[in-house]
Amino acid sequence: MHVVFDESLVTGNELIDSQHKEWFDKINNLIDCCEKNGGKLEAIKMLDYMAEYTDFHFGAEEELQEKVSYPDIAEHKAKHAEFKKVVEELHDMLVEEEGPTPAFVEAVNKNVIDWLYKHIKGFDSKVAAFVNSGAN
Repeated sequence: MHVVFDESLVTGNELIDSQHKEWFDKINNLIDCCEKNGGKLEAIKMLDYMAEYTDFHFGAEEELQEKVSYPDIAEHKAKHAEFKKVVEELHDMLVEEEGPTPAFVEAVNKNVIDWLYKHIKGFDSKVAAFVNSGAN
């Protein structure tokens, strides 16, 4: 299952939206690797690449929130930390398995893709609305 950046995910903040599109590309590369029966090392490389971009993106979002004194920044950071833990668990799963197994792909779908859609539509949209409202 590939992730698709559609209009329902647009926050209205150019920086956030462009980074989300790039992040989706990284996730789709991981999924492609899994669906094409890529090897363990290739899958780990794709997951690590996605994780690096995740850190970059979360850093940019949190910097923006600090800059505008976003009132719910602590909760947002906590959600980011939860997701980073999930990515670490996926990494451990890949290392322990013989490669990207069906269980791994299912975990990516549930713990990355589902989380991402909910997070963008909920948390990130609230940040963008706050930024765009000029309340800061």
